[in-house]
Amino acid sequence: MDVSLTLWALTIAGLGALIAADFLIGRTPHDVSLREAGIWTAVWVALAGLFGVGLLLFGGGQPAGEFFAGYITEKSLSVDNLFVFVLIMGKFAVPSQYQQRVLLVGVLIALALRTVFIAAGATVIASFSWVFFIFGAFLIWTAWKLIKEARSDEAEEEFEENRLLKAVEKRIPSTDRYHGTLLFVTENGRRLMTPMLVVMLAIGTTDVLFALDSIPAIFGLTQDPYIVFTANAFALMGLRQLYFLIGGLLKKLVHLSYGLSVILGFIGVKLVLHALHETGAHVPEISIPVSLGVIVLVLAVTTVTSLIAARKQAAAEVAADKPSVNV
Repeated sequence: MDVSLTLWALTIAGLGALIAADFLIGRTPHDVSLREAGIWTAVWVALAGLFGVGLLLFGGGQPAGEFFAGYITEKSLSVDNLFVFVLIMGKFAVPSQYQQRVLLVGVLIALALRTVFIAAGATVIASFSWVFFIFGAFLIWTAWKLIKEARSDEAEEEFEENRLLKAVEKRIPSTDRYHGTLLFVTENGRRLMTPMLVVMLAIGTTDVLFALDSIPAIFGLTQDPYIVFTANAFALMGLRQLYFLIGGLLKKLVHLSYGLSVILGFIGVKLVLHALHETGAHVPEISIPVSLGVIVLVLAVTTVTSLIAARKQAAAEVAADKPSVNV
């Protein structure tokens, strides 16, 4: 898809306007209700759908299909981020009324860092087609690792700060309590960083770890940097509302890791086949409609089986708690 600089500028300006509107509407700290989270989740999904329809009308079926496949993949992978976000919020004891501000700024940091990854990935792919072998092998390895972790009884219950965050906390004096949404305060003539800035950096920089598999995954569906960027942008910008909407349901998605591993493994195989095709080998390539169908089917099956398993587990716990009656 041939994208002009003007279209790039308009797209970035449009996303900036949406982000600014989102920020202004939720600028007053408050507890986000399920109704508010549901409305804004629907708004961001609808905006992504409208963007995809626009691609269909002006660019054709191929870019539109690539966008929807990429968006759904990035959205499903971003749900996995929410588990870590919950841990981060708990570790830093973020008051509930400030969590939406933390997520908004944290997600913006994540989007900026992902843009760097996307630009680097597009440059490498344009110069070295063999990088698809590396991306494919990495995704297959990640899929195997996800399955291994899902079958393990050990669950990650703590968030460990990355090196960047530790360096910031070590070098910049900080307070031990929140001061509203302020990032810096002055106490006794000293300028101090508040926990609000620390947790924002934690959210944004931790997402880089997830980008290591999500960016290669979307490049396995499309090599168009414009589609890769917009799919990531729409997936990430709706993540804040999704956090409040399904935060309580995360523990019920017990089969999510299995579903994500299947998706990553599938895209990894697709990348390897594409790399072989680029070398001149006569191998079949997986089309975008097939990819989109597989991704949607896997997510649907994973969600249904997760809810069934969670319901059975809840029923078993209730039965176990009932006192036995001896006659």
